[in-house]
Amino acid sequence: MKVAGFGFRRDVTLASLRDALRAAGGPEGLAAMATVSDKADAEPLKQLARECGVPIKAVPAEMLAGIATPSQSDLVMEKFRTGSVAEAAALAAAGPRARLIATRAVSQDRTATAAIAEGDGA
Repeated sequence: MKVAGFGFRRDVTLASLRDALRAAGGPEGLAAMATVSDKADAEPLKQLARECGVPIKAVPAEMLAGIATPSQSDLVMEKFRTGSVAEAAALAAAGPRARLIATRAVSQDRTATAAIAEGDGA
């Protein structure tokens, strides 16, 4: 199962999410998208998921805590206790033995990040 994880600002646009996903490798072969639960209902993310024909997996913030990620953000570490919401969400949603196949990529306007993980599902 291939999952794209996203981290983004509240004012993110559909174009920014598309840009981040494209930078991470694109939507081909995705089974789902994932992000932290409190942002899973963001309209731009729902629009992107519909475009790609995949569901959104909402990952509780406490599940992200402690997931080791190659990318590190001090702000994200302080708030979520992981280095990258996008990477941690992708890993959590792709299953217990998931691995990143694309580390965090940032949209040109810097409002969205995306990463892709592959695993055997949760």
